[in-house]
Amino acid sequence: MKIGVPSEIKTDEYRVAITPAGVRELTTHGHEVLVQAGGGEGSAMSDEQFSAQGARIVGDAEAVFGEAELVLKVKEPQAEEVALLREGQTLFTYFHLAAVPELAKGLMASGATCIAYETVVDSDGHLPLLAPMSEVAGKIATQAGAFMLEKPLGGRGILLGGVPGVAAATVLVIGGGVVGMNAAFIAIGMQADVFVFDRSIDRLRDLDVAFAGRASTVYSSTLAIEEMLPLADLVIGAVLVQGGRAPHVVTREQLKLMKSHAVLVDVSIDQGGCFETSRPTTHSDPTFEVEGITHYCVTNMPGAVPITSTYALTNATLPYVLELADHGVQESLERSPGLRMGLNVQGGAITHPAVAAALDMGASPV
Repeated sequence: MKIGVPSEIKTDEYRVAITPAGVRELTTHGHEVLVQAGGGEGSAMSDEQFSAQGARIVGDAEAVFGEAELVLKVKEPQAEEVALLREGQTLFTYFHLAAVPELAKGLMASGATCIAYETVVDSDGHLPLLAPMSEVAGKIATQAGAFMLEKPLGGRGILLGGVPGVAAATVLVIGGGVVGMNAAFIAIGMQADVFVFDRSIDRLRDLDVAFAGRASTVYSSTLAIEEMLPLADLVIGAVLVQGGRAPHVVTREQLKLMKSHAVLVDVSIDQGGCFETSRPTTHSDPTFEVEGITHYCVTNMPGAVPITSTYALTNATLPYVLELADHGVQESLERSPGLRMGLNVQGGAITHPAVAAALDMGASPV
């Protein structure tokens, strides 16, 4: 199979969808790998490193999309990339279609088969291709929030961990999944006063053990969050609805309860955002202010640390890429129920029920 890896063109995106090690594995299996020139530079991987493992370096995205049967990316395709897709081609990447209906329509019109990293599941029902980037995003969320709390960045001017004689900052983490747990671990490490909210009692029990009593776990309700907002210096939104749009857990009206220049970090922004006042931002222009509250809503947080993120992502995706290449797309989807859950668009239709529901479209059976 011909596998193509174009350069990422989303603003401030430096990751790449394959490493030289991945090229070596695929070429050893008899597949041809095309990598766009310069595609790995943002992750400190040179064209020479790719070609040494058997990749063919091509000049532009048109050449990659024009030849490849399977296209690997990191972020959702931009408009100019959607225009290059064709019927019979497969695209394997993050899509987060629930928040971008116009992208969903473009992919449907292309006739391509679109498999989303974020909805692939494993035998335990976990999300193995979302997890590594959720781990990175969770850790970045706390780092970024701590930075944005500094006065020159528009924050309250408070140190997350405090010092002897001065209280630490209060951090609320809403959502106790992979993002929330990692965000809390970093906040605990920075010696903040941490509260983690979730609606699963079993998950709260697991987190209580993991945190060894160093953070408070709270059953998440509208009232519980509202009562804590006046105390919060930093709020991290880490809510996930698999395939669907994130619910709003903090409203515009509730911002008035918060301290002036407190910080909200919305890690759910790819799925529409879990704060009512959130809107997508970039690493180049990461924040905006609403009701005196700083919002950090970067849509590709892991892109800020591309070396870590690229290796973490491709370690997880490579087994699936090998399966698709070795057995073909249709046979792979039939063989693997978990991979089949990643199928979002095929034959001009939305195929994932949660995505279809979020977009108010009917889902076609796979």
